[in-house]
Amino acid sequence: MPLELRQQLRLTQQLVMTPQLQQAIKLLQLSRLELLDAINQEMEENPCLEDVPEEMPAEGDAGVESTILPTEPPPLKPVTVEETARADIDWSSYLGEYNTPGPVYSEREERELPEYENFLARRESLNEHLMWQLLLSLPGSREERIGSAIIGNLNKDGYLQATVDEIATLAEADKSEVESVLSKMQSFDPPGVCARDLRECLLIQVRKLALHDSIVVRIIENYLKHLENKNYKAISRALGVGVDDVFSAVEIIIRMEPKPGREFSDEEPQYISPDIFVYKVGDEFVIALNDDGLPKLRISSFYKEVLNNRAEECPSHTREYIQNKLRSAVWLIRSIHQRQRTIYKVVESIIRFQYDFLEKGITHLKPMVLRDVAEDIGMHESTVSRVTTNKYAHTPQGIFELKFFFNSSISRFDGEAIASASVKEKIRQIIGSEDSTKPYSDKKMVDILKSSNINIARRTIAKYRQMLGVLPSKQRKKIRGGQSICKRR
Repeated sequence: MPLELRQQLRLTQQLVMTPQLQQAIKLLQLSRLELLDAINQEMEENPCLEDVPEEMPAEGDAGVESTILPTEPPPLKPVTVEETARADIDWSSYLGEYNTPGPVYSEREERELPEYENFLARRESLNEHLMWQLLLSLPGSREERIGSAIIGNLNKDGYLQATVDEIATLAEADKSEVESVLSKMQSFDPPGVCARDLRECLLIQVRKLALHDSIVVRIIENYLKHLENKNYKAISRALGVGVDDVFSAVEIIIRMEPKPGREFSDEEPQYISPDIFVYKVGDEFVIALNDDGLPKLRISSFYKEVLNNRAEECPSHTREYIQNKLRSAVWLIRSIHQRQRTIYKVVESIIRFQYDFLEKGITHLKPMVLRDVAEDIGMHESTVSRVTTNKYAHTPQGIFELKFFFNSSISRFDGEAIASASVKEKIRQIIGSEDSTKPYSDKKMVDILKSSNINIARRTIAKYRQMLGVLPSKQRKKIRGGQSICKRR
C-alpha cells in the first residue's frame, strides 16, 4: 500500500474515533425527544451552555429557512457535501460564529399541529368498573375481599387468570364462598366478564339471551373448534340438524364479545411528535423541521468574557477547564446544526423520489433503497440509515416514519417496478372490496394483480396478507352478512 494512502487511512480512522465525531454520530440517530433529553443533560453538566429566553432575540440568528419544491420534481443530481474540522480554534471569532439560538431550519409557525382538546382523557378501567358494581351490590366484608381478589386477577380482556383454590387462599375464604361471589360477578357488565375461558365467556352471554336449551349452547359447549374452522357441515352432521339451523345459531354466536374487557382497555395511546413537517402550499411542498420545545443554545457570555478578557486572572487549571467546556459546548451546537442540516437534506431527497406518493397516495409509492438517497445527496448509506431511524414526518398523506419510504420492489410484467408497500395497499383494497360470502383466495389475488401488470407469487401474497393481519379466505368467509368470530378474537 502506498505511503500516502496509508497516511490517509490512518487520518480517516483517527477522525472517526474523535469524541466530537462520535457525539455528532450519536446526535444524528436520536429522535427529537431523545435529542431534547441529551441537550438538557449537557446543559446540566456544562456551565458554558445556556438557553436563550423566548422573548430575547439572539445574535446571529440565522432565521427560518425552508425549501420550496417546484410543481415538477427536479432531476436527481448527486450533491457533494464537504465538512471540515478546525484543529486550532480562534475563540474570539469562533464563539461568535456559533452563538446562534438553535437549528438552521426550524418550524415556528402554527400549522396543523394536534389540538390539545383532541387528546384522550384517562378512561375508566375495567377494574374500577367492576369494583363499582361490586360495592353497589352491598357486599359483606368477606364478599368484598373475595371480589377484590377476583378483580385483581383478571387480565386486560376480562378473563380470570387464577383458580378458585388460589382465590380462596388469597382471600382466606372457602371455595364455596368464592364460587358464589364469582357466579354473582359473572353477571356484571360487560357481559362475559370474569369467565375462565372462551367457552364460559360465551355461555355467560347466552344465559343473558335466554337461549339455555338451544343449538347455540350445544355448539359452544362441544364444537368451538369446528366453529373456528367454519366447518358448518360437520356441526350439522354431529347435531343432526340442518345446515340452515347451524347458520342461524352461528349468526348469534359471532355477534357475541369474545374479549369483554377490551372496551375498558387502559393502554395509553402513544402520540407521535413529528421531527419534520412537509406541507402542500399551492402546487409546492415546503419542508420545515420541528424545533418546538428544543432549547435555543448559545455560549455563556460570562465565560466568554472570562476567557477573552480575564484569562490572566484565572489559574491555569481553571482556564483549561473553561476551554474544555467551551470546546464541548461549541461542538454540541455545531453537531446539532449539522444534524438538522443532514435531516433536512435527506427529507428533501426523499420528497424528490416520492413526489407522486405525496401527491396521490400510497399506491404511488416508488421502490427506494438507502443507496438511492445516499448517492443523491453525496452521503454514506450509514448516515442516511441513522437519519431515518426513529424519526417521523408529518406529510399531506399522514404521519410516517422515514424508514417507511424505503421498501423493496415488486416487478411488473411490463414497465417500471412497483414498491412492496404499494402492493400491500392494493391487496388491502382488493380484500376490502371482495364479496364477504365469497372471499378471494391468495391464488385469485395473483390473477387480479396480474391484470394490473403486477408480477407476484402466491406465497408473497400470503406473507403480505399476514403482515396486514388478514385471515385466509376460508376464515374470512361470512354467512348472511355475519362477522367472523375468528377475526374478532
